[in-house]
Amino acid sequence: MLTYPQIDPVAIALGPLKVHWYGVMYLLGFIAFWILGKYRARRDDYAITPDLVSDFLVYGALGVVLGGRIGYMLFYGFGELLANPLNLFKVWEGGMSFHGGLLGVTFAMWWYARKLGTSFWNMADFVSPMVPLGLLFGRIGNFINGELWGRPADVPWAMVFPHVDALPRHPSQLYEAGLEGVVLFIILWIYSSRSRPAGAVTGLFVAGYGIFRFIVEFFRQPDAHIGFVWGGWLTRGQELSLPMIIAGFGLMIWAYRRATRRVL
Repeated sequence: MLTYPQIDPVAIALGPLKVHWYGVMYLLGFIAFWILGKYRARRDDYAITPDLVSDFLVYGALGVVLGGRIGYMLFYGFGELLANPLNLFKVWEGGMSFHGGLLGVTFAMWWYARKLGTSFWNMADFVSPMVPLGLLFGRIGNFINGELWGRPADVPWAMVFPHVDALPRHPSQLYEAGLEGVVLFIILWIYSSRSRPAGAVTGLFVAGYGIFRFIVEFFRQPDAHIGFVWGGWLTRGQELSLPMIIAGFGLMIWAYRRATRRVL
Protein backbone atom coordinates (compact mmCIF):
# COMPACT_ATOMS: atom_id res chain seq x y z
CA MET A 1 0.00 0.00 0.00
CA LEU A 2 1.26 3.47 -0.93
CA THR A 3 0.54 6.90 0.52
CA TYR A 4 -0.15 9.94 -1.61
CA PRO A 5 2.92 12.21 -1.22
CA GLN A 6 0.93 15.41 -0.53
CA ILE A 7 2.49 17.45 -3.32
CA ASP A 8 2.20 21.20 -2.99
CA PRO A 9 -0.09 22.27 -5.87
CA VAL A 10 1.90 25.52 -6.17
CA ALA A 11 5.02 25.02 -8.26
CA ILE A 12 6.44 28.55 -7.91
CA ALA A 13 5.43 31.32 -5.53
CA LEU A 14 6.82 34.83 -6.04
CA GLY A 15 5.04 37.05 -3.55
CA PRO A 16 1.37 37.20 -4.55
CA LEU A 17 2.14 35.48 -7.85
CA LYS A 18 1.58 31.72 -7.70
CA VAL A 19 2.18 29.30 -10.54
CA HIS A 20 0.29 26.05 -10.00
CA TRP A 21 1.49 22.66 -11.18
CA TYR A 22 -1.85 22.25 -12.95
CA GLY A 23 -1.04 25.20 -15.18
CA VAL A 24 2.51 23.94 -15.71
CA MET A 25 1.13 20.61 -16.94
CA TYR A 26 -1.07 22.39 -19.47
CA LEU A 27 1.95 24.39 -20.62
CA LEU A 28 3.96 21.17 -21.10
CA GLY A 29 1.09 19.73 -23.13
CA PHE A 30 1.07 22.77 -25.41
CA ILE A 31 4.87 22.58 -25.80
CA ALA A 32 4.63 18.89 -26.73
CA PHE A 33 1.98 19.76 -29.32
CA TRP A 34 4.18 22.52 -30.74
CA ILE A 35 7.22 20.24 -31.10
CA LEU A 36 5.36 17.26 -32.56
CA GLY A 37 3.15 19.49 -34.68
CA LYS A 38 6.15 21.01 -36.44
CA TYR A 39 7.53 17.52 -36.99
CA ARG A 40 4.27 16.23 -38.49
CA ALA A 41 3.84 19.34 -40.63
CA ARG A 42 7.28 18.76 -42.18
CA ARG A 43 6.82 15.01 -42.62
CA ASP A 44 3.21 14.58 -43.72
CA ASP A 45 1.12 16.07 -46.48
CA TYR A 46 -1.21 18.38 -44.57
CA ALA A 47 -2.42 21.85 -45.40
CA ILE A 48 -0.79 23.21 -42.25
CA THR A 49 2.92 24.07 -42.51
CA PRO A 50 5.48 24.16 -39.67
CA ASP A 51 5.23 27.96 -39.57
CA LEU A 52 1.47 27.77 -39.00
CA VAL A 53 1.64 25.35 -36.06
CA SER A 54 2.34 28.14 -33.57
CA ASP A 55 -0.54 30.16 -35.00
CA PHE A 56 -2.99 27.28 -34.62
CA LEU A 57 -1.71 26.54 -31.11
CA VAL A 58 -3.14 29.86 -29.93
CA TYR A 59 -6.60 28.92 -31.23
CA GLY A 60 -6.30 25.38 -29.92
CA ALA A 61 -5.16 26.47 -26.45
CA LEU A 62 -8.10 28.86 -26.13
CA GLY A 63 -10.46 26.12 -27.26
CA VAL A 64 -9.07 23.63 -24.73
CA VAL A 65 -9.06 25.98 -21.76
CA LEU A 66 -12.39 27.72 -22.41
CA GLY A 67 -14.18 24.58 -23.57
CA GLY A 68 -12.70 22.48 -20.78
CA ARG A 69 -13.72 24.86 -18.04
CA ILE A 70 -17.18 25.65 -19.41
CA GLY A 71 -17.78 21.94 -20.02
CA TYR A 72 -16.77 21.05 -16.47
CA MET A 73 -19.10 23.60 -14.94
CA LEU A 74 -22.00 22.49 -17.16
CA PHE A 75 -21.46 18.72 -16.87
CA TYR A 76 -20.15 18.40 -13.31
CA GLY A 77 -20.69 21.67 -11.44
CA PHE A 78 -23.86 23.24 -12.78
CA GLY A 79 -25.17 23.84 -9.27
CA GLU A 80 -21.98 25.67 -8.30
CA LEU A 81 -22.20 27.73 -11.48
CA LEU A 82 -25.75 28.79 -10.68
CA ALA A 83 -24.81 29.61 -7.08
CA ASN A 84 -21.77 31.68 -8.10
CA PRO A 85 -21.15 32.31 -11.83
CA LEU A 86 -17.63 33.57 -10.99
CA ASN A 87 -16.63 29.95 -10.26
CA LEU A 88 -16.37 29.58 -14.03
CA PHE A 89 -13.13 31.59 -13.97
CA LYS A 90 -11.38 29.73 -11.10
CA VAL A 91 -9.29 27.56 -13.43
CA TRP A 92 -6.41 27.40 -10.94
CA GLU A 93 -8.56 25.31 -8.60
CA GLY A 94 -8.74 22.51 -11.17
CA GLY A 95 -11.94 21.26 -12.70
CA MET A 96 -11.54 20.83 -16.45
CA SER A 97 -13.71 18.53 -18.55
CA PHE A 98 -12.12 16.65 -21.42
CA HIS A 99 -15.46 16.44 -23.20
CA GLY A 100 -15.86 20.21 -22.96
CA GLY A 101 -12.27 20.74 -24.06
CA LEU A 102 -12.89 18.47 -27.04
CA LEU A 103 -15.84 20.59 -28.12
CA GLY A 104 -13.72 23.72 -27.67
CA VAL A 105 -10.78 22.46 -29.74
CA THR A 106 -13.20 21.08 -32.36
CA PHE A 107 -14.54 24.58 -32.85
CA ALA A 108 -10.95 25.90 -33.02
CA MET A 109 -10.05 23.31 -35.70
CA TRP A 110 -13.15 24.19 -37.72
CA TRP A 111 -12.36 27.90 -37.49
CA TYR A 112 -8.70 27.48 -38.44
CA ALA A 113 -9.45 25.06 -41.30
CA ARG A 114 -11.89 27.62 -42.66
CA LYS A 115 -9.20 30.28 -42.35
CA LEU A 116 -6.72 28.13 -44.30
CA GLY A 117 -9.25 27.05 -46.89
CA THR A 118 -8.75 23.37 -46.12
CA SER A 119 -11.17 20.67 -44.94
CA PHE A 120 -12.05 20.19 -41.31
CA TRP A 121 -11.06 16.49 -41.46
CA ASN A 122 -7.63 17.38 -42.81
CA MET A 123 -7.11 19.64 -39.81
CA ALA A 124 -8.60 17.18 -37.31
CA ASP A 125 -6.48 14.27 -38.59
CA PHE A 126 -3.39 16.44 -38.20
CA VAL A 127 -4.21 17.40 -34.61
CA SER A 128 -5.64 14.14 -33.21
CA PRO A 129 -2.44 12.06 -32.77
CA MET A 130 -0.89 14.77 -30.58
CA VAL A 131 -3.83 15.31 -28.24
CA PRO A 132 -3.08 12.28 -25.99
CA LEU A 133 0.17 13.86 -24.76
CA GLY A 134 -1.86 16.82 -23.53
CA LEU A 135 -4.14 14.36 -21.76
CA LEU A 136 -1.09 12.69 -20.22
CA PHE A 137 0.14 15.93 -18.68
CA GLY A 138 -3.38 16.91 -17.65
CA ARG A 139 -3.89 13.67 -15.71
CA ILE A 140 -0.52 14.11 -14.01
CA GLY A 141 -1.80 17.54 -13.01
CA ASN A 142 -4.90 15.88 -11.51
CA PHE A 143 -2.62 13.55 -9.52
CA ILE A 144 -0.50 16.43 -8.23
CA ASN A 145 -3.68 18.25 -7.17
CA GLY A 146 -4.83 15.08 -5.36
CA GLU A 147 -8.15 15.17 -7.22
CA LEU A 148 -10.18 12.61 -9.18
CA TRP A 149 -8.99 9.79 -6.92
CA GLY A 150 -10.06 6.19 -7.41
CA ARG A 151 -12.42 3.82 -5.67
CA PRO A 152 -11.34 1.75 -2.63
CA ALA A 153 -9.03 -1.10 -3.67
CA ASP A 154 -6.93 -3.92 -2.26
CA VAL A 155 -4.32 -4.08 -5.04
CA PRO A 156 -0.62 -3.81 -4.01
CA TRP A 157 -0.28 -0.37 -5.62
CA ALA A 158 -3.41 1.04 -3.94
CA MET A 159 -2.79 4.51 -2.53
CA VAL A 160 -4.13 6.28 0.53
CA PHE A 161 -5.12 9.89 -0.10
CA PRO A 162 -4.98 11.34 3.46
CA HIS A 163 -6.93 14.43 2.49
CA VAL A 164 -9.81 12.14 1.47
CA ASP A 165 -9.85 9.33 4.03
CA ALA A 166 -7.73 6.42 5.27
CA LEU A 167 -8.89 3.93 2.64
CA PRO A 168 -6.43 2.58 0.05
CA ARG A 169 -7.70 3.57 -3.38
CA HIS A 170 -6.90 3.11 -7.06
CA PRO A 171 -4.61 5.92 -8.30
CA SER A 172 -7.02 6.32 -11.19
CA GLN A 173 -5.38 9.57 -12.34
CA LEU A 174 -2.29 7.54 -13.26
CA TYR A 175 -4.42 4.88 -14.97
CA GLU A 176 -5.86 7.61 -17.16
CA ALA A 177 -2.43 9.10 -17.81
CA GLY A 178 -1.23 5.70 -19.00
CA LEU A 179 -4.23 4.70 -21.13
CA GLU A 180 -5.57 8.02 -22.44
CA GLY A 181 -2.08 9.49 -22.67
CA VAL A 182 0.70 7.02 -23.42
CA VAL A 183 -1.17 4.05 -24.94
CA LEU A 184 -3.55 6.14 -27.06
CA PHE A 185 -0.66 8.29 -28.28
CA ILE A 186 1.30 5.22 -29.44
CA ILE A 187 -1.74 3.74 -31.20
CA LEU A 188 -2.57 6.97 -33.03
CA TRP A 189 1.04 7.81 -33.90
CA ILE A 190 1.57 4.39 -35.50
CA TYR A 191 -1.84 4.39 -37.23
CA SER A 192 -1.34 7.89 -38.66
CA SER A 193 2.18 7.09 -39.93
CA ARG A 194 0.55 5.82 -43.15
CA SER A 195 -1.95 7.57 -45.39
CA ARG A 196 -5.51 7.05 -44.12
CA PRO A 197 -8.93 8.18 -45.44
CA ALA A 198 -9.89 11.67 -44.31
CA GLY A 199 -11.52 11.44 -40.89
CA ALA A 200 -10.24 7.96 -40.02
CA VAL A 201 -7.48 9.14 -37.66
CA THR A 202 -9.92 11.46 -35.90
CA GLY A 203 -12.44 8.64 -35.61
CA LEU A 204 -9.87 6.34 -34.01
CA PHE A 205 -8.93 9.04 -31.52
CA VAL A 206 -12.55 9.69 -30.53
CA ALA A 207 -13.37 5.99 -30.19
CA GLY A 208 -10.07 5.18 -28.47
CA TYR A 209 -10.48 7.88 -25.86
CA GLY A 210 -14.09 6.88 -25.26
CA ILE A 211 -13.11 3.24 -24.68
CA PHE A 212 -10.20 4.00 -22.34
CA ARG A 213 -12.20 6.57 -20.37
CA PHE A 214 -15.13 4.17 -20.07
CA ILE A 215 -12.80 1.48 -18.68
CA VAL A 216 -11.02 3.74 -16.19
CA GLU A 217 -14.34 5.03 -14.85
CA PHE A 218 -14.83 1.59 -13.22
CA PHE A 219 -11.80 2.42 -11.02
CA ARG A 220 -12.41 6.15 -10.54
CA GLN A 221 -14.57 7.41 -7.68
CA PRO A 222 -17.71 9.09 -9.10
CA ASP A 223 -18.11 12.76 -8.30
CA ALA A 224 -19.72 12.96 -4.84
CA HIS A 225 -22.37 15.49 -5.89
CA ILE A 226 -23.37 13.38 -8.92
CA GLY A 227 -22.74 9.74 -8.00
CA PHE A 228 -23.96 7.10 -10.41
CA VAL A 229 -26.30 8.38 -13.08
CA TRP A 230 -27.92 5.08 -14.07
CA GLY A 231 -28.29 1.53 -12.78
CA GLY A 232 -26.04 2.01 -9.78
CA TRP A 233 -22.89 1.66 -11.90
CA LEU A 234 -22.89 4.08 -14.88
CA THR A 235 -20.99 7.32 -14.15
CA ARG A 236 -21.28 10.71 -15.82
CA GLY A 237 -17.91 10.13 -17.48
CA GLN A 238 -19.15 6.86 -18.99
CA GLU A 239 -22.39 8.51 -20.04
CA LEU A 240 -20.41 11.12 -21.97
CA SER A 241 -17.98 8.55 -23.39
CA LEU A 242 -20.54 6.12 -24.86
CA PRO A 243 -21.56 8.55 -27.65
CA MET A 244 -17.86 9.08 -28.39
CA ILE A 245 -17.27 5.35 -28.90
CA ILE A 246 -20.25 5.08 -31.26
CA ALA A 247 -19.41 8.29 -33.12
CA GLY A 248 -15.72 7.41 -33.42
CA PHE A 249 -16.27 4.00 -34.99
CA GLY A 250 -19.08 5.43 -37.10
CA LEU A 251 -16.71 8.10 -38.40
CA MET A 252 -14.08 5.48 -39.30
CA ILE A 253 -16.64 3.38 -41.19
CA TRP A 254 -17.86 6.49 -43.03
CA ALA A 255 -14.28 7.54 -43.88
CA TYR A 256 -13.33 4.18 -45.37
CA ARG A 257 -16.59 3.79 -47.29
CA ARG A 258 -16.25 7.30 -48.67
CA ALA A 259 -12.68 6.55 -49.78
CA THR A 260 -13.78 3.27 -51.41
CA ARG A 261 -16.54 5.01 -53.38
CA ARG A 262 -14.04 7.54 -54.65
CA VAL A 263 -11.67 4.79 -55.81
CA LEU A 264 -14.49 2.98 -57.62
